[in-house]
Amino acid sequence: MDIKVFNKWSVQGIEVTDPGIKPYISLNPRIVPKTGARYAGQRFYRSKTFIVERLINKLMVTGHQGKKHKRTSGHHTGNTETIIAEVVKAFELIEKRTGQNPIAVFVKAIENAAPREEVTSIEYGGARYPKPVEVAPQRRIDLALRYMTQGAYAKAFNSKKKLYQALAEEIINAYNLSTDSFAISKKLELERQADAAR
Repeated sequence: MDIKVFNKWSVQGIEVTDPGIKPYISLNPRIVPKTGARYAGQRFYRSKTFIVERLINKLMVTGHQGKKHKRTSGHHTGNTETIIAEVVKAFELIEKRTGQNPIAVFVKAIENAAPREEVTSIEYGGARYPKPVEVAPQRRIDLALRYMTQGAYAKAFNSKKKLYQALAEEIINAYNLSTDSFAISKKLELERQADAAR
């Protein structure tokens, strides 16, 4: 039986081409992607959560940016129904602009935006030095989702652009590997810093 996401889009035939994050992107479809944190508290529980639900959860709490709470466009209320409606409208817009399955576009955008390296600091002899480290697969997906949602909120804040329009643009730009995407520009910045710290 082919269960369709939001009763509109099928996940059949969608392949994750990046072998590093393939086991961590769940494509088990849900008509309404809301499990109510069923897997919370278990190790790698996020990997069992449908990827669209992870986007919805991240839109409700986008995380910190530069150790500060990020300004938002007012949808940052934790209201699941509101965010689900915005995601559905964003996916409809993606389908209209690209002519493709929006779930497939979203999964490819995550693959493109997931950083492979970042910088940590190590203390050696009383001095701190930057050191490049590989990013864990689950963190790669978390960072890609965080940067996409923060980029969408930043574009929608204090502008005439609606959240779903900003989110659709962010996902399409990440899919096309465009630097107009906040997630892609952050990934390149992180990898550039890691390269410089070698």
